[in-house]
Amino acid sequence: MLFHSPRARLKAHLAAGLLAGLISLTSIPAAAQTAAQALPPEVAALLAQARVPRDALAAVVVDAAPALNGQSAPLLSWRASAAMNPASVMKLVTTYAALELLGPSFTWNTPVYVDGTVADGVLQGNLIIQGRGDPKLVLERLWLLLRRVQGLGIKSITGDILLDRSAFALTAQNSGDFDGEPLRPYNAAPDALLINYKSVVMTFAPHPGSGIASVSFEPPLANVQMQASVPLSAGQGAGASLLECGDYRGRLKADFSDPFRITFSGSYPAGCGEKVWPVAYIDPTSYAERAVAGLWQDMGGRLGGRVREGRAPLGVKPAFEVVSPTLAEVIRDINKYSNNVMAQQLFLTLSLVPGQPRPGGLDDAASNEASREVVRSWWRERLGEQDMPVLDNGSGLSRLERATPQGLARLLQTAYVSGAMPELMASLPISGVDGTLRRSKSRMSQGWAHLKSGSLRDANALAGYVHTPSGRRLVVVAIVNHPNAPAARPALEALVNWALKEGSK
Repeated sequence: MLFHSPRARLKAHLAAGLLAGLISLTSIPAAAQTAAQALPPEVAALLAQARVPRDALAAVVVDAAPALNGQSAPLLSWRASAAMNPASVMKLVTTYAALELLGPSFTWNTPVYVDGTVADGVLQGNLIIQGRGDPKLVLERLWLLLRRVQGLGIKSITGDILLDRSAFALTAQNSGDFDGEPLRPYNAAPDALLINYKSVVMTFAPHPGSGIASVSFEPPLANVQMQASVPLSAGQGAGASLLECGDYRGRLKADFSDPFRITFSGSYPAGCGEKVWPVAYIDPTSYAERAVAGLWQDMGGRLGGRVREGRAPLGVKPAFEVVSPTLAEVIRDINKYSNNVMAQQLFLTLSLVPGQPRPGGLDDAASNEASREVVRSWWRERLGEQDMPVLDNGSGLSRLERATPQGLARLLQTAYVSGAMPELMASLPISGVDGTLRRSKSRMSQGWAHLKSGSLRDANALAGYVHTPSGRRLVVVAIVNHPNAPAARPALEALVNWALKEGSK
């Protein structure tokens, strides 16, 4: 049995009666299917305008709870069984599976061990920090962790700070492999001890009186020289144009190629005001060590040894544990802002938690292979063999992942009548309001749709729930796979608007 916790079993049993009546899209009568096989004219026109053929789109619009509302026929079923690359819409599979398998109150613990004796503010020995997959061990929480170390009376460490990252079994990964953009934070690779998304956040603050802009860096990285100021652009004041501010990064002429220094040979437009620029550190394998050492020193701590890889002691109680936000909070970051590395951390966690099914021959470390089997087993239990998604890393940042619109629609229908519905729906961007859909140009759907968006160079997708003024709720899934896919986003938004109007009739 897949559901190992009493809570999960209870949810499954409570939903069983409702799900028994949930009609599969493939079992809808032929007449109703035929009526739904025409694209709305406005959608077809916008696809043509984007130079995207109709057969590059696959879509479903159907009632969120057909068994409850007696609305089994889809409003639209267009190539619904086509296996498509869903881009970040795949995060719906990962986050809903996690809500059911782990529960919304699940948290990640990061144990800290003191290996030695403490006297007069000195630890004679080593400090060990054990990563257990926390997707949100950001700078503020790392500071709190080290502050708690100092709260134990430790101001100086004679030995080393050991970082245990053995919980995840991962193959070596070049951050630029996916799209040749190694400095983009979205390409950060997962890590059992993921610190601050392996990124450096630079803040530029102009000081016109002195002719410079100060540059601050978070976190401070040990043994990395960081240029503290840049000159202001000549002749630029409060009237700097939007074009100049839009290209302020190019004007800075930053050089991130050397792991030991970050420099700028350009200038900064004073009229741009304060700007924040996050970049992925060029040497991600050394990031955690540099971040821990740099922050420890910045807090006044002393270290006799160095920060290095190590293992936590077996059978020893930690001095304390740092606890993450709950899963319900974490999936809001994953879905609303389409955070790839957080999604991959969550996906790997599914095979780290004891009691989950694992492929034969795999050890206790979490891996993508093991997590794929966990999700496949969960899908089989909840949705059957039909429309099984092709999984890679669970984030959608993949050329391999595939899902069918009708499979995603069934998943969203199943979620809608489950105990996890409030958490899942609240994690989705609201059209025209927040997250990745904050800048949606659709006035009609503003505030009326909770949708996960997804985009790659050749994929664009929307999937989630549309609420109509009449109180009806629909599931909408639309995916475009084509070299011109980014230009098809207006067509997808037009489909959401069409669903809003049709569902209100």
